[in-house]
Amino acid sequence: MELEFLGTNAGVPSLQRNVTSMALRMYEERRSFWMFDCGEGTQHQILRSSLKLSKLEKIFITHLHGDHIFGLPGLLSSRSNQGGTTPLQLYGPPGIKKYIDTSLTLSQSRIEFELEVNEHTGGVIFEDGEVRVESRLLEHRIDSYGYRIMEKDKPGSLDLKRMAEYGLKPGPIYGRLKRGESIDLEDGRVLTPADVLGAPKKGRVVTILGDTRPCANVLPLAEQADLLVHEATFLHELHETAHNYHHSTALQAAEAARDAGAKELIITHFSSRYKDMEHLQPLLAEARSLFPKTLLAEELVLFPVTRHEEQ
Repeated sequence: MELEFLGTNAGVPSLQRNVTSMALRMYEERRSFWMFDCGEGTQHQILRSSLKLSKLEKIFITHLHGDHIFGLPGLLSSRSNQGGTTPLQLYGPPGIKKYIDTSLTLSQSRIEFELEVNEHTGGVIFEDGEVRVESRLLEHRIDSYGYRIMEKDKPGSLDLKRMAEYGLKPGPIYGRLKRGESIDLEDGRVLTPADVLGAPKKGRVVTILGDTRPCANVLPLAEQADLLVHEATFLHELHETAHNYHHSTALQAAEAARDAGAKELIITHFSSRYKDMEHLQPLLAEARSLFPKTLLAEELVLFPVTRHEEQ
């Protein structure tokens, strides 16, 4: 599981940065990737990465401001034109379906794959045997949502020494035990998974927030997250400007990470006044002064999602 930023700028693109989009790569876990927001120019960034639109499984939209959705119609069309045939699910606030339908209809764009658009107002919006996704409303000029992606716990490792003691060799039995099945042994005993499996491996938690002021719903979304992605549009010296525009400062992002008990923080969604990586260093320093495990989002750089043990 890795996070790749395809855009980190706020509002409009700049020569140095694209507007908001990011990909959660889960090739080992699901053989696919998920996208969060899709600002203008996202397709160009994908071309500069190793991502393949045919592997795109889900898109999550945080809110309907243009710098987060203007890349969607073109991306959907390109996925179809490039031979993407697997179904694609899109999740977003009310209004996202009308936007997609209108854009594709007026441009006479044909989508050759099944596109399922799910409008939501928060809650559990997706769950299968591997992952659960929850969403909550944040505080922005329009409805903006954060997403909490929770990987489910996995069975522990097989104790090979114990398996040998039971006279079992590698084979299908190993897989059955890992799936939670009990095994009838030839001597009449019943071997349960608990007899030979170690402690379950805790799943990872990733929290990705849309644009927001500091608000109460950030904390349950980010609680004990292994990785929190939080906007940091301004330095804290501009906290009044941030408040007026319904955004957060780097210091406020760090406060959220600290208060939620998050393990790692990546700040993104930077104002164009901070032109390049050199000008972003003060935002990083400000956040690290309160939350040392902070990183700057860098476009087309892979950030591994690591499971952090409870402190």
